[in-house]
Amino acid sequence: MSFFLSLHQATTSERDYLLTSPLIGAALSGSVNRGTYIAFLEQAYHHVSHTVPLLMACGSRLPRHLGWLRDAIAHYIEEENGHEEWILNDVRASGGDAEAVRNGQPALATELMVSTMYDRIARINPASMLGMVFVLEGTSVALASRAAASLTQALRLPAEAFTYLTSHGALDQEHIRFFERLVNRLDSLEDQRDVLHTARVVYRLYADMFRALPVPQEKTHALAG
Repeated sequence: MSFFLSLHQATTSERDYLLTSPLIGAALSGSVNRGTYIAFLEQAYHHVSHTVPLLMACGSRLPRHLGWLRDAIAHYIEEENGHEEWILNDVRASGGDAEAVRNGQPALATELMVSTMYDRIARINPASMLGMVFVLEGTSVALASRAAASLTQALRLPAEAFTYLTSHGALDQEHIRFFERLVNRLDSLEDQRDVLHTARVVYRLYADMFRALPVPQEKTHALAG
């Protein structure tokens, strides 16, 4: 069995914990109001704004046996650069205060997810970054486009309010194939172990980010928060 498939199978319970988050179910059913959507975008901004710095930290610390990963990390940096600004644009298009989001503080789970990744890259193994990539891109493929379609109908916001979700739902399909080829090249059991452990941790913290967000009790069709 390839490492990619092993990684997928070994994170089943953590992935289920994420996918059963009440907010995710509400988003897919169109039962999220504008205030909750903007709250989600705020937390997304606070982790996505660290994606490129984390990738740069990973690339700068790769040991010799993982030197072949640098080209892939450079590719990810090019692809991910500026995505946090997409989120701020979505906040504006949704009627939120983008500058308040930019200057705000992340929720605890979001902050822990980001700080955990800086720690694992610097202290344990830079290849740990692949564990985070696995979680975030896999989740985007599974949910982003579906959630965007449901929310567009429920919130009656313009398409410009969903660029982060819609772009990642389509974009990350190819990213997952790229990631699969990449991660299957890891032949060190230590590297594989660290990627797997990171994926499990990030799934939990990412789910906690969703679970900390407010979930409306009733479906809201209007733009009211």
